[in-house]
Amino acid sequence: MKAFINNQLIVSKIYVLTFVILSFLVTANAQTGGQPSGASQAELISDFDVNGLKVIVKRRPGAPSVSAGLFVRGGVRNLTAQTAGIESLTLSVATEASKKFPRAQMRKELTRMASSIGAGSNEDFSVISLNSTRPNFDRTWDIFTDAAMNPSFTPQDFALTRDRILTNLRNASMSPDSALNVLQDKVIYANHPYANDPYGTPETIAALTLADLRAYHKKIMQTSQLLLVVVGDVDPDVLKGRVAATLGKLPRGSYAEKPLPEFSFEKPSVEVTNREVETNYIKGVFAAPTLSNPDYYAMRVAMTLLQSRVYDEIRTKRQLSYAPDASMEDDAANTANVYVTTDDANQSVSIMFSEIEDLQKNPVDARIFTNLPGYFLTTYFIKQETNASQVAELARYELIGGGWRNSLQFFDKIRQVKPGDVQAVAQKYMKNIRFVVISPNGSTVNKSIFIPN
Repeated sequence: MKAFINNQLIVSKIYVLTFVILSFLVTANAQTGGQPSGASQAELISDFDVNGLKVIVKRRPGAPSVSAGLFVRGGVRNLTAQTAGIESLTLSVATEASKKFPRAQMRKELTRMASSIGAGSNEDFSVISLNSTRPNFDRTWDIFTDAAMNPSFTPQDFALTRDRILTNLRNASMSPDSALNVLQDKVIYANHPYANDPYGTPETIAALTLADLRAYHKKIMQTSQLLLVVVGDVDPDVLKGRVAATLGKLPRGSYAEKPLPEFSFEKPSVEVTNREVETNYIKGVFAAPTLSNPDYYAMRVAMTLLQSRVYDEIRTKRQLSYAPDASMEDDAANTANVYVTTDDANQSVSIMFSEIEDLQKNPVDARIFTNLPGYFLTTYFIKQETNASQVAELARYELIGGGWRNSLQFFDKIRQVKPGDVQAVAQKYMKNIRFVVISPNGSTVNKSIFIPN
């Protein structure tokens, strides 16, 4: 997940002011017991097993739409250097047409119902997704399950989808930001399963055949490797019968997830690449706790504070960059990062290190924590407005966060974070930062600043 929203300064100030007001109101609501509790949310969620397929259903009475995701466990651990991208390509072609719903008919029906099915992949899992209105859910479900179980895999669909993916891969490094991410992946993911790009490379995708896709589809379509999550006004008992009549008929298989090693951050590093760009593009990556780690919530708070400080010092006070940032991923092998585009790489990175050092050496003022629960509650529920986002959140916790029930504890865990916890995670994780830099003149980058003694 990972775009930057660039607004004019006046718009940014209005946004921040609005956000502070929202946070204050939500905090006041939370302090009076008005926030949705984990217990009340849990009453809306049920799970069950159909022939080895785990199903999670969140019922939202009165919701006008339904979203679902059929998730494939394993992510890039299912791949090799030679098969990188095969899972993404397989599921993308599968959603083009099925045996009962040829390409033209599928598009006609989905358009008529304002429904959609699609596919996506990341390092930790892949998904075939469904979105529909409640009245059209049953028919969309028929299309969705047939695409998942009985894709046509026609030569035409294969060629079109492969060509589209190849075009995207060949253009992956055109923008400096995307090139920066490619360089980051090469440095951080070396000798790790994440080195196998879920979308593949031009070479691996070009080498795949339709026979490869058919064989791979058969391999992963086993209930022990799948997870189904549905959110909407759907009766779990009725859905259970529909699953038994469709996806539940897939073979159970014997899938067992492979362990995922952590990244190596034993020492800091900096990789500088010269390129004809207007300014320096810089990203520094360091270790971060995973969603199932007790440190996760303190680190989430710590990164929020770091982002605020970096923005204030680099942009607001010194105008060295338009969009300095600090953020944290949500992967099974996790990282956090600092990012900046600037003409003065050395000063900007020095400021970042100074703010990190302050978090490590000095406890955060306890008064700052007064509004933090409101801030996180506001941002969390803004992100959970749609059924599709709730499907993704339940699946993420189920697959890499220790189980879907942990997703209901987010606010309580954030509220329990204390200043000492922030200082502790800053000391534990914000070190041995590995930088990648794209620069118009790499000789101006003082590496000793990026790798302090």
